[in-house]
Amino acid sequence: MNEPQPIVEMRGISIEFPGVKALDGVDFRLFPGEVHALMGENGAGKSTLIKALTGVYRIDSGSIVVAGSERSFSGTGDAQAAGISTVYQEVNLAPNLSIGENVMLGHEVRGLFDINWRATHRAATAALARLGLEHLDTHRPLSTLSIAMQQLVAISRAMAIQAKVLILDEPTSSLDAAEVENLFAVIRALRADGVAILFVSHFLDQIYAISDRLTVLRNGRYEGEFLTADLDRHALISTMIGKDLDALKSLGGNRRRDPRDPDEKPYLAASGIGRRGAVEATDLEIRRGEVVGFAGLLGAGRTELARLLYAADRADEGNVAIDGRPAELKSPADALARRVAFSTENRRDEGIIGDLTVRENIILAVQAKRGWARPMSRKEQDAIVEKYITELNVRPADPDRMIKNLSGGNQQKVLLGRWLATEPELLILDEPTRGIDIGAKAEIQETVAALAEDGVAVVFISSELEEVVRLSERIVVIKDHRKIGEIQNGPDVTAQEIVDVIAAHGVTAAAETLDDADGAQAEPDILITDKEDAR
Repeated sequence: MNEPQPIVEMRGISIEFPGVKALDGVDFRLFPGEVHALMGENGAGKSTLIKALTGVYRIDSGSIVVAGSERSFSGTGDAQAAGISTVYQEVNLAPNLSIGENVMLGHEVRGLFDINWRATHRAATAALARLGLEHLDTHRPLSTLSIAMQQLVAISRAMAIQAKVLILDEPTSSLDAAEVENLFAVIRALRADGVAILFVSHFLDQIYAISDRLTVLRNGRYEGEFLTADLDRHALISTMIGKDLDALKSLGGNRRRDPRDPDEKPYLAASGIGRRGAVEATDLEIRRGEVVGFAGLLGAGRTELARLLYAADRADEGNVAIDGRPAELKSPADALARRVAFSTENRRDEGIIGDLTVRENIILAVQAKRGWARPMSRKEQDAIVEKYITELNVRPADPDRMIKNLSGGNQQKVLLGRWLATEPELLILDEPTRGIDIGAKAEIQETVAALAEDGVAVVFISSELEEVVRLSERIVVIKDHRKIGEIQNGPDVTAQEIVDVIAAHGVTAAAETLDDADGAQAEPDILITDKEDAR
């Protein structure tokens, strides 16, 4: 029996940017009627390989063969002409246009003198029908659709050109579980039609649920091609990060310790601190060298409480003491002056400044703390920047590279370096590992554990239950904008046990329905869950 021929074959692909070799002799194959996952840490070269295949980047060496013919793409139009379409993580549509106009954008049906809109909308309906979306009114504004439906419209647009290859780059990042399953049903239907699908995601559960084959990159090099069923998760992660997973599993084990001396004075003590409509009056103590996890549902008030501690939002009530002395924090500048730093969950809009370099992003908080009338010398900048690029393993290690050109994980490391450069005594980290790969995640977790060992107090907020359990010495549980309890971590506290407690106390929507039927239950001691915890 003849072996099937790949629709795409990339051989020995190398791409070099100033100061860094992004891809070094990478091979990649994609077969018709398969879902192929491209795996690797942030910065491993996944995006660069995709951009080479879609004509965004010219390759320095190697070859790209599509449907048996060698191709040289000078732009995305060439790739589309070869039957390659891409749907990116951020839905790249025009919400001010109709659904039909978005589906057919750039491929409208032409009449004798102008666009034949009736025929164009008929073609859009046909493209949508291929994904089971023929019920959508193509004249309806795109802005009226949910993000999940817009994602499917984006796929319909990609398939409107009769694509042979569909690239899905983090398509599930903004979807809930039901929406993901709907998307997977569409992907399976396209696969059955013979479409070759390149799938990129950080969610390992999704990779194993939908992919047939996977290719692993590390540091711009090819690590291997595997049948998904033949590579277990332990082996996959070890191949991606170049180290054994057992070492990562032990991370933070020293955070599970016996309760501290009750007479130990806290670094920060909040008494009755609250803000109307955001957080009810809360008492909280954080000690030096302690990682305190904030856990709760999205919207429970975790970020709101963190912002009060940093004075990003002003408290309506209560007071804060630092080192046993009253601290009137009226602004983030006051907090920084008292060596309290806060890293936002919104990395893109409130964290990094994309049009500045890595150097400028790292020194930003130190310069603001010092005052703009006293600019830092280049020698001071170099010392700080080199320190944190090295300690946090920022890749590429080029301080003058625009930060917007770094991967998400490396952007997060730069943001962490910015706040570490202020030498904080309390560091508040809000979702520091969201949307980054497991390798970068492990490095940030290692940094958090090391900071605590060095005596820094850390508030750690994460939607991932395992992270909270792994790193926290104590877990503050927040529900409905109020603190409902604390958990002292220990060797017997596991993610599964916390999930069991959640289920037992009816925290999930389904359990709450059962509570209504069976009668009231006691207020839960623990509330830690999130849809992203399936990763």
